[in-house]
Amino acid sequence: MTEILRYTAFTTDPAGGNPAGVVLDARGLTDAQMQQIAADVGYSETAFFSPREDGAFDVRYFSPRAEVTFCGHATVAAVIAHAQRHGAGERTLHTRAGVVRVDVDAGQRATLVSVAPRVEPLADEDLTAVLAALGWDRDELDPALPPAIGYAGAWHPVIAVASRARLARLDYDYDALAALMAARDWTTIDLIHRENDTTFHARNPFPPGGVVEDAATGAAAAALGAYLAANDALPAERAFVIHQGVDLGRPSRLDVAVPENLRDGVRVSGAAVAIAG
Repeated sequence: MTEILRYTAFTTDPAGGNPAGVVLDARGLTDAQMQQIAADVGYSETAFFSPREDGAFDVRYFSPRAEVTFCGHATVAAVIAHAQRHGAGERTLHTRAGVVRVDVDAGQRATLVSVAPRVEPLADEDLTAVLAALGWDRDELDPALPPAIGYAGAWHPVIAVASRARLARLDYDYDALAALMAARDWTTIDLIHRENDTTFHARNPFPPGGVVEDAATGAAAAALGAYLAANDALPAERAFVIHQGVDLGRPSRLDVAVPENLRDGVRVSGAAVAIAG
């Protein structure tokens, strides 16, 4: 019988963070079986690890509705679950987005290194459609952080709003946003507010996966790091914190560090704990 674990990532509180399903040995499972397990678990993603002979892992990620190329919070959850059984150290993950390295320290804190990120323009007509689905006006956006699309294993439009209060009032047209995101192959929309140079607040609608909103999105955090680098908006230390999930009642903290050479991958760090039951 397949063992299915439940962890929550980017928190040390079982009531916080973003829950993920974890299967540490998915060898022998078909795509249909993995999709059914993810649907039954019901979290935004479930990670399926298949150990390789070379000590690395083949990894697949499924939302309740579809497979996704990469998922940061499920990666952190699964690697910490594995480390609790097999010890700290680095794991090499072969994902559909590419090779991802994750190190777990003695304090059970994980740091993933993303695939090489990139940033592309967001078409004006797509921005118009996103804002219409969100019910946002252009004059509510932060003019210092122009909309764009970031990639660090999955695609995420990055849209910065000037007011934290406006970010808290998120109420969007689920069907309209889902259709647009499916057509563009976007995983989440990374809606952000910059409190100061080193502190960001984020909310991430995720209708393509059948989930209204993610409480913590590691892939989007890495993409945001690349976006800030592209816009010369990083602090001097090239590191910042993202607070996510607060408006959902599941506070999460994601620590992001951006190298000088983006091809080295953006680093996203956080904790994870098991969920009882």
